[in-house]
Order: sequence, then C-alpha cells, then structure tokens
Amino acid sequence: MSLRDLRFSVDAVVLDIEGTTSATGFVVDVLYPYSRSRFGALLSERSDDPEVARAVAAVRELTGDPEADATAVEKTLNAWLDEDRKATPLKTLQGIIWAEGFARGDLVSHFYADVVPALRAWHTAGLRLYVYSSGSVAAQRAWFSSTPEGDLLPLVSGLYDTENAGPKQEAESYRRIAGSAGLAPDRLLFLSDRPGELDAARAAGWHAVGIRRAGEPYYEQGVGDHAEAGTFDQITVSRRPV
Repeated sequence: MSLRDLRFSVDAVVLDIEGTTSATGFVVDVLYPYSRSRFGALLSERSDDPEVARAVAAVRELTGDPEADATAVEKTLNAWLDEDRKATPLKTLQGIIWAEGFARGDLVSHFYADVVPALRAWHTAGLRLYVYSSGSVAAQRAWFSSTPEGDLLPLVSGLYDTENAGPKQEAESYRRIAGSAGLAPDRLLFLSDRPGELDAARAAGWHAVGIRRAGEPYYEQGVGDHAEAGTFDQITVSRRPV
C-alpha cells in the first residue's frame, strides 16, 4: 500500500480506543477484573445513585426481568463481561468503577508508544480530536486524564459512546457525531481496528483507516478494503483548508 493512501486533509480525527490507541489486553486483563470485583459493592451500596439506578433499570429491561435484584444484575454483568458484550449499562457501571479507580491511583491507562506523539502533533496542527468508544464517556474521561504521560484530556474536543452517539457499527451514529461536532462528513477521519466500524464510518461519508497491530484480536481478520496502518506515525494528517 502506498503511503499516499495514508494522507488526509481533514478538520478532525476520531479515535477508537481498544486495539487502536491502546492494547485490548490491558482492558481485558486489568480493567475487566477490576470492575468485576467491584460490581457487587457498587450495586448494593449506591443503588440510589441516579446513574447507577438508570443502568440497573436498563439491565432489567434488556434481560426482560423487571424484578431482578442486585445479585441477579451482578450475575448478568459478569456474563456480559465473559461475552465481551458491548451493552451500554455494563459500560456505564464499568465507567463509574474505573473513573474512581483512576482517581484513586489504582489504575493508570495504557497507550501504544506511537499514539501520544501523534495526538500532540495533530492537536498542535489545529486538528480537533474526538473519541468514540464502546466504553462510557466517564471511562474515556478517566482514561485520557490518567495516563503515564499525564493528563491528555485537554487534547480532546469531545467524547462519544454508544449512549450519546449510538452503536458503533451503524452509519447513523457517525452522522450523529458529525452533526454534534458541526463538521461535514468528509472533514472527519476515523481510526479503528474493527472493519464493521470502519464500514459504518465510510457509509456516513467519513474517511477511515484501519489500525492493525500485531497481537490484537482483529489483526488476523484485517480491515477489509480500507486503508490500513500499523502505527499512527504512518498516517499523515493535515488541517483541511477552508
């Protein structure tokens, strides 16, 4: 593939996290067990918290069990974790737990070595950076503010998840993000390791590049007919002239 295929003149870059900016293994091996060990306490001790209550109600709705108690809800959350299901209430409750863990210093996020220099360079060049992840906005905020290189949240113009944008493999979600950002679709570049997400972004009129990192779950599957890069520094992004 020619490096010309990896040159883009846009106004914003939208980032997936798992497998793209950061190792899926860190999320699965560190963050998932951390949340699993704390679901029970969260559900029993903070059931009156509005955000927790909304998530619990959503679990009951999705399982068709309006009377599910905290034990049943926790069992469902753990089953969804085992399936790696991208259920919004699961991501909401994980986000609450992770945000507190990052704030306490129990957790420090992971970024691939090529990512942070690229994000800083793109931000300095006047490009807007957004995040679109299945992880909740609360989890994204904690992730970017608690990194080995300090607080990266000031680099980010906006955060999107499956609750405020919609499912990641539906084109309408990307149209919603473009509308929220006030940008034409062809002024947005999406980076992700998942071909279904790349397909949806392209269907919405976005530019899209598949990130293929050895050892990641989607590496062998590839990114379909999308342009691909192994690292962020293989991608050249410049601010599109008005």
